Amino acid sequence: MILSVEGLHKTYGKDKVLKGISFHINEPKIVALVGPNGAGKSTLLNILTNLQQADQGDVSILNKDNKNPEIFKEISFMQDNSVLYDYLTGYDHLQFIGDMQGIESKKLMLTAKRVGMDAYLKKKVGKYSLGMKQHLLLTMALVNDPKLLILDEPLNGLDPTSAIRVRDLLLEEHKKGTCILLSSHNLAEIDRLTPHILFIKSGVLIEENIAAYEKIFYHVLVDDQERAAAILKDNQVHVSYKNGKFIFSSEDCSLQTFILMMGEHCIGTLDVEKKVYGSEDRYQMIYMENGPEL
Repeated sequence: MILSVEGLHKTYGKDKVLKGISFHINEPKIVALVGPNGAGKSTLLNILTNLQQADQGDVSILNKDNKNPEIFKEISFMQDNSVLYDYLTGYDHLQFIGDMQGIESKKLMLTAKRVGMDAYLKKKVGKYSLGMKQHLLLTMALVNDPKLLILDEPLNGLDPTSAIRVRDLLLEEHKKGTCILLSSHNLAEIDRLTPHILFIKSGVLIEENIAAYEKIFYHVLVDDQERAAAILKDNQVHVSYKNGKFIFSSEDCSLQTFILMMGEHCIGTLDVEKKVYGSEDRYQMIYMENGPEL
């Protein structure tokens, strides 16, 4: 088990930030944590990495309690750039990590080159752009070759070229066997990185590890809606009904099965509309009142 989260609760005063969050990652994969500001994403990541304490619940990482100092040799956490010091150089930050974890200077420089930061390490961080700060943070997170890499908004502030570079680096890390948990608002990039998404809303996990992109829904019109509804109910097919059409996902029932089921009872299929939804559409369905209609 790479990561096990059981029943996490966290309250600040009267504000319940996390309300019983539970999920598990059993094998190396890229998992995205998605939700609006204030949903509890950063609090959750801070608790996983023992920077904050939960009021209730348990976290284990690589089959060890997350308070066990041994795990920090095998995980990394990329926080936001508030942890950087403007008066220090990029190399000063890397050297600090290297000294803490016993990593040689050669390895620090190789990692910086891989991320594309080697030419900027002598510069003070106060002179860095937002994108350069993100690259430095990622370099710091990768120098120990972590088995679990946790990233808080790694794509924040990146131009398209930099975003592509970071995405490719993360995919490369995953191919090496690294498990990656990241929070992000960049839904298009998430779709390119992973189908595994945790949607969190007001401190509650709404969906776990849903293949949110390329989710297919069929909108079907038949000539006898009342009898069709009874047949679908008898066959325990989950459908919704809107604007005179039955709506169902390809996961609940294939279109071929639906048509054959209707044909067996002499019910004609008059019209079929296929719609494909991505993670942005799913986000709108979960969080926004006027999201796309199913």
